[in-house]
Amino acid sequence: MTDSRRGDLSRGLFLAASASTGVLGSMQLVAADESTPAQAPSAAVPPIDPARAIAAFATGFDAGSLSPLAVQRANLAFIDSLGVMLAGSRSEPAHIMTEMVREEGAAPRTTIAGRSLKSSAQLAALANGVALHALDYDVTTTAGQPTAALFPALLAIAEGHHSTPAEVFAAYIIGFEVALRLLRACPSFTSKTGWHSTGTIGTIAAAVACAKLLKAKPEAIVEAIGISSSLAAGLAVNFGTMTKPLHAGSAARNGVMAAVLATRGFTGSAVALGGANGYYVDFFRDLDWSFAPFGDLGHRYDLVEIGFKVKPYACGGLAHTAIDAALAVRSMLGGHIDQIAEVRVGVTNQAAKYVSTSYPSTIERAKFSVPYVIATSFVNGTPRLSTFTDAAVADPRVKAFAAKISAAPDPEFATSVDPNPARIVAVLNDGKRVESLIKNPIGSTQVPMSKEQIEAKFLDCAVPTLDLVTARHTFATWQSLSTQASFASLWPVLHRPDAG
Repeated sequence: MTDSRRGDLSRGLFLAASASTGVLGSMQLVAADESTPAQAPSAAVPPIDPARAIAAFATGFDAGSLSPLAVQRANLAFIDSLGVMLAGSRSEPAHIMTEMVREEGAAPRTTIAGRSLKSSAQLAALANGVALHALDYDVTTTAGQPTAALFPALLAIAEGHHSTPAEVFAAYIIGFEVALRLLRACPSFTSKTGWHSTGTIGTIAAAVACAKLLKAKPEAIVEAIGISSSLAAGLAVNFGTMTKPLHAGSAARNGVMAAVLATRGFTGSAVALGGANGYYVDFFRDLDWSFAPFGDLGHRYDLVEIGFKVKPYACGGLAHTAIDAALAVRSMLGGHIDQIAEVRVGVTNQAAKYVSTSYPSTIERAKFSVPYVIATSFVNGTPRLSTFTDAAVADPRVKAFAAKISAAPDPEFATSVDPNPARIVAVLNDGKRVESLIKNPIGSTQVPMSKEQIEAKFLDCAVPTLDLVTARHTFATWQSLSTQASFASLWPVLHRPDAG
């Protein structure tokens, strides 16, 4: 970063001083050492100190001030995550991870979802994080799934420290807000880097959320941010492999570790985010970034302004608009797909960067394969959990139809990042064209899933692990996290006979 750019950036940054000074007392705003933030202070206004702004927000947060929409969305994220984690506990990545955790022989204190095994908080967070993300079915928001680590990390802390649902509810919202501001600080994060937000952003967000749940003081939250910034990792090159859900598990485990260490006096840089050798300088290098998004923490909520998407399909979210468009064309043809000679899929540059145009050889790759997800949508209709199995991927009917599919960036919306539109053009045997353009996917804030659809997804996820009666009772109880008195009824639901 050049000196002139540092000066330009500093002039655009504003300090949430009124919020942080009272809470943080005499803490210095800028560390006077070689790690001084890359943005030199302006003579007019000091730059935002993001770690201390986060610490002030977390320690001063009042869930009672939230809007009904924020409460509704936080509860929805919890119940959806619970169902998806139960479903993912039966996946092969979760099985492999659980066996590794079992061999570690840690003290059996924390529940691993869908298993009879208990382990340490860190290892349970690791295993449950992998389970949550293994099916690629968890909620998405800006830049994918940066909040995936929050749920498994917070549950791991909550069980051992007897936290209340209300405390977890508040910590989740804090983690969500931190994650989205970390992303908004560098708007070109997804389009110009190969970092996976689940691991790189999620680790820090999980550390802050866990520190809040541990009732950490502001100083310890700053330390947790410094520690977790060095633990953040995740490369998008691993999409379509078991390492993608490992990013969520590692972020959850490292978030727990950073928070616990910080509350015990372990130190990290106070300027780890903006320091000269810090997180933003090294992760995003020559990209434009600014700490301005941290200036309104506690005054506006990204949970309300941006929200998240509940996934109706257990695959990469960038393909969901294309799936919706394919299902629309299938409906227009009355299911008579034998009339189709060719299918052209138009996507954004962003989607083209992360999806595959090859037919998959594994379940993990199937989740990011345009030929597979579009072909199975035409052949079998709405994708289900059973769509992403070895038998489904090997279906000769789907393979044959996939040969008709081509995909490329659509000139009309190639540069769009959010929303992520997609176009399906089916060319029929007689040369006629049937087309559908979808701008916002089902499950987004623009096209929300109904209560019935949300419950149906939960039951579809939970019933392989729970019986139907227990699954329905669990949904009825835990779709309103903020109103529950304790987690006493949840731990037995998670602690089950080992998944086969």
